[in-house]
Amino acid sequence: MADAQPLLQVKGLTRRFGGLLAVSALDMSVHRGEILGLIGPNGAGKSTTFAMMAGAIEPTAGEMYFEGQSLNGLPTHAFAARGIVRTFQHNKPFDSMSLQENVMVGMHSQVPLSLWQVVLGTAKARAFEKHVHEKALHWIDFVGLGEYAKADVHTLSFGQGRLLEIARGLAAQPKLMLFDEPAAGLTATECLRLADIIRGIAAQGIAVLLIEHDMAFLMALAHRVVVLNFGGKIAEGSPAQVQAEPAVVAAYLGQLKVPHA
Repeated sequence: MADAQPLLQVKGLTRRFGGLLAVSALDMSVHRGEILGLIGPNGAGKSTTFAMMAGAIEPTAGEMYFEGQSLNGLPTHAFAARGIVRTFQHNKPFDSMSLQENVMVGMHSQVPLSLWQVVLGTAKARAFEKHVHEKALHWIDFVGLGEYAKADVHTLSFGQGRLLEIARGLAAQPKLMLFDEPAAGLTATECLRLADIIRGIAAQGIAVLLIEHDMAFLMALAHRVVVLNFGGKIAEGSPAQVQAEPAVVAAYLGQLKVPHA
């Protein structure tokens, strides 16, 4: 399932917002082909951790390494260029475009052409355009939306829109996909389908980091789970191991006290 060397590794990751310590000295890693769940009560620091790993905000302290190279100080687009792709809690399709065109947008960073090659319609430009169309259809089929490839995005249900977001993310050729509550708003049937798709993503060697409030969904899916509370890691292990941890039980029952500064 996972390589010995982490794909993503964070050491002492910390983020302060003024006097608020949102994430405190976090150590964790994600491996190729692994589905890692990141859980914790509201305010535990999950979203802040997620945002730092996506390059949306910079850590106050600590280090982040991807394939052994530091991510610290890089702009957001550099995270995506290295293969770190995120999905969002809310569907964000490009209006007045088909599913296929939406997914093609996800491949923008892979264009190996100059402006003049595109303008002149060279053989290389035509070949790449064919490749983009084919790859977009491939990922649309992968998430089970093949019959809607030419349809306008406005014809999709909420659950289908969530799958389109995943297809667009996959078109960017990720090495690590960050999922932010992907099961939110989905029906039970749609959750089962989503779980199969995420397993299929991991089976291709793509690492998955998953934040999810639906514990039944996450625990049945994750290979390993990291639990945060008040910005710090309180448990890490298999789903069975973390569910048996007294600190995790206490956190979800609201029994843990806020630590003093």
